[in-house]
Amino acid sequence: MNVDQLVRSSRELLGLELGPDLQRAFSIYADDLLAWNENVNLTAITAPEAVEMRHFLDSLSVLRAVSLTPGLRVIDVGTGAGFPGLPLRLICPSIELTLLEATAKKTAFLEHISKRLKLNNVRVLNARAEEAGQLPEERERFDLVLARAVAQMPVLMEYLLPFCRVGGMCVALKGETAHAEVRQSETALRILGGHLEKIIPIELPQVPETHHLVLVKKVAATPPNYPRRAGMPTKRPL
Repeated sequence: MNVDQLVRSSRELLGLELGPDLQRAFSIYADDLLAWNENVNLTAITAPEAVEMRHFLDSLSVLRAVSLTPGLRVIDVGTGAGFPGLPLRLICPSIELTLLEATAKKTAFLEHISKRLKLNNVRVLNARAEEAGQLPEERERFDLVLARAVAQMPVLMEYLLPFCRVGGMCVALKGETAHAEVRQSETALRILGGHLEKIIPIELPQVPETHHLVLVKKVAATPPNYPRRAGMPTKRPL
């Protein structure tokens, strides 16, 4: 698959120049995503230009909110087929990326595509967020915590903030409900040590609805009883 639309839109929206090597990498990623998708449910988005805009460019839009500096410890929670983490890792090869995904078939694809693209500093973790967030080696050790299309904000904050170090940042990629979800998450933010920094609207080419980047700063340690056991955040949101 060629990625001409991604090249143009990355330049116009983000000021990024995707050279031949990056274009080749994104092309391989798209082809393998669609090939695996015939047997494993990775994405409902299969039209080539939609993959470019709704997966790749949407992921890269995180760069409108944060700078990915060398050595930055990043975790993508509920990453699915690698979004937004892997496109960001392609653009910023010096970050240390963890891809957290609970579905084993999806982690198999993540292992495959990381090897296929010869990506170092990428770790795939097959676990639920509620369980991984209680592991001492994962808890409050990341500078940047990302999530896209995982859960409503009150639930999502219980997934994300336990991973984030105090002073670090969480970025949630949201659709048109972003502002309403943020209002509903005020209690969760207060309990879990988060503070809403800003909401950045993003207009993607050929995507009618406005997307939003919700930036939450970690201002205090998350109490040790959060995240609660698997399933509880969704059953009883804060």
